[in-house]
Amino acid sequence: MYNAAGQLNRDQLVQRFAPLVRRIACHLMARLPASVEVDDLVQNGMLGLLDAVGRFQSGMAAQFEAYVAQRVRGAMLDGLRENDWLPRSLRRNSRRIELAIAQLEQENGRAPTEQELANALGMSLADYQKMLQDSRGHQLVYLEDMVAERGEDFLERHLVDADADPSALFEDEDMRRALIQAIDLLPEREKLMMALYYEQDLNLREIGEVMGVTESRVCQLHSQAVMRLRSRLFDDAGGKPTRAGRRG
Repeated sequence: MYNAAGQLNRDQLVQRFAPLVRRIACHLMARLPASVEVDDLVQNGMLGLLDAVGRFQSGMAAQFEAYVAQRVRGAMLDGLRENDWLPRSLRRNSRRIELAIAQLEQENGRAPTEQELANALGMSLADYQKMLQDSRGHQLVYLEDMVAERGEDFLERHLVDADADPSALFEDEDMRRALIQAIDLLPEREKLMMALYYEQDLNLREIGEVMGVTESRVCQLHSQAVMRLRSRLFDDAGGKPTRAGRRG
């Protein structure tokens, strides 16, 4: 990464990490609405890469790839924020699904099937799956998403202790244990999909090949899995954080 004069060759750094930018963009697409273009993510990600390269110091070489990934992903998310990519209708539909999941789990003591959720929402299975497809992106939470449509603050609704530090909610050991338990209670196909995506770092196409389904089906499974987790970790109906397993 240095030229003949011993100076840092920033062009080589950019060329080396450019493929990482596209991989992060493709990976992030599973959590975004279909209206978001992967090339827009790549463009914003390249700005993050250039910023990271500009800050590069020889002493941080061992950790540089992780630093680049962080800056690239942050630049992509900043671009999404600026474009107001998450429609209110998407938020409303996602909450409807989460509440239906919570209600059926309470009634039946198990994870509801897609057909049961479609019936509870008064729609066909095909329409429900389309709603799942359209709900890509609901799981990315930004500061502006912390405010509900009625002006109700998300953290106020979900923290038991109003005086607690909001960041502690995400670092709390109980919450981590609850998330692990909630993942363990997912249906097997959704659990496999989450493992391939978050642990193996596969993108939608690769997951589809492993599971023998289409990319759009992977998107549906991902959206549904995240909503199941949210319905267990956050009791939207009661306005308090819950723990996985509280619903049996």
